[in-house]
This record gives sequence, C-alpha cells and structure tokens, in this order.
Amino acid sequence: MRIAELSRRSGVPVPTIKYYLREGLLPPGELTSPNQARYEERHLRRLRLIRALIELAQLPVASVKAVLEGFDSDARPLHERIGAVHRAITPHHQVTADDDVRTAAAAQVRELVERRGWAVEPDAPAITTLIETITALRALGQDRLAGNLDAYAEAVERFTDLELAAVTSYTEPDQIAESVVIGTILGETLIAALRLLAQESMSAHLLGPASTSDGRGSPLDGRRQAG
Repeated sequence: MRIAELSRRSGVPVPTIKYYLREGLLPPGELTSPNQARYEERHLRRLRLIRALIELAQLPVASVKAVLEGFDSDARPLHERIGAVHRAITPHHQVTADDDVRTAAAAQVRELVERRGWAVEPDAPAITTLIETITALRALGQDRLAGNLDAYAEAVERFTDLELAAVTSYTEPDQIAESVVIGTILGETLIAALRLLAQESMSAHLLGPASTSDGRGSPLDGRRQAG
C-alpha cells in the first residue's frame, strides 16, 4: 500500500507517519521509485503499536523507540521482550508514609511473591507499585483491605491465565507486543469498570433501602447455592 492508504487504514496522518519513519520507530517501506515507497501489513501493525504506546501508555517517543528496539531484538527471549514493555508502561509513584509502614508493606509483598511462587525480578517496577499501594492503604488505616492481598492475587492469576493465552496465540513480535500493551492498559480499565459495577450491585443489595426488608440477602447467596 502507498503511504496515503497506510494513513487511511491506520488513522495516523501522513506527516506523523513520516516523523515516525525519520525517528526510526517505523521501518522504511520498499522503494518503488526515488520518491515512492510501498508498505505492508507489518507497517500497519507497527503503527497501531506505536499509537498504543504513545496515546494509551503515554510514553515519550524516546521511550517508545527503546521499547521497539528491544522488542525487535531476536537475541532476547520473548519473555524478556514482554518484560521490557511492562517496565516501560508501569507508572512509578511514591506515597508519603513512615518508614516502618513501608518496611512492613515491603515484607508483606515479598512474602506474597514467595508464597505464591511468582517468578518475578526483584527490580520489577510493579513490585514497587504494589509496595507503595499497600503502604498507602496502611497509612490510611485500611489494614483490612491490605490484608486481602492473597485473595486479590488469586483472582489476578485467574484472568492472567486468560490474557497469556490470548497473547501467546500470536506469532509475530508486533502482534504480541500490541496485545501486551493494549491488553495491559485497557485490561486494567476493563477490570476496574467491572469491579465498579459489581460494587454498585452488591452495595444496592447489602446497603440499599430495600436490603433489610425484602429478604434478598447477599447477592453472593445465589452463586453459592448454584455452586
């Protein structure tokens, strides 16, 4: 396809595509004349991946280039290439809390990883994110929520199995990277939306004005009976 068709199918303006080409984010097309090039489906997939990294993950162009270069390296195992994407899109936050609270949170996270047998690098950004989240919960007096860490981890493992099955069904590196990026970012949005809907429903059953008079009880009762 010509660059105009590539632009139309990807939704990326031609000047932006040319910018990606100059920056090395998008591989050059096959020259058909001194001023014309032909592009393929792999260019379309790469453009979608670039857009996901820049628009969804909000990474700067320099970081996107580093991620793509790492992902294109055949010398690195697929696991490491996926890890590079995860590290690039994981936000870094630090909350204000006493050192004792953070130390206790770090110990809780470390014990969780060991208990569940998770094979993660000690410098994984998500480790820091989880520690800071537990720290915030404890600093705000939400120790009961922090104590549910194993239950959360078990639930996460269930849908992570589904995500990995979807990711590993692809064979092209760009398809895998695109699935990881989009699945991670939008997957979190999907889970958050489902969680809010479930909370609203359970709140209506347990805390709503009819909850004490209609005898419906907990919304979980039906599922327990069905099981």
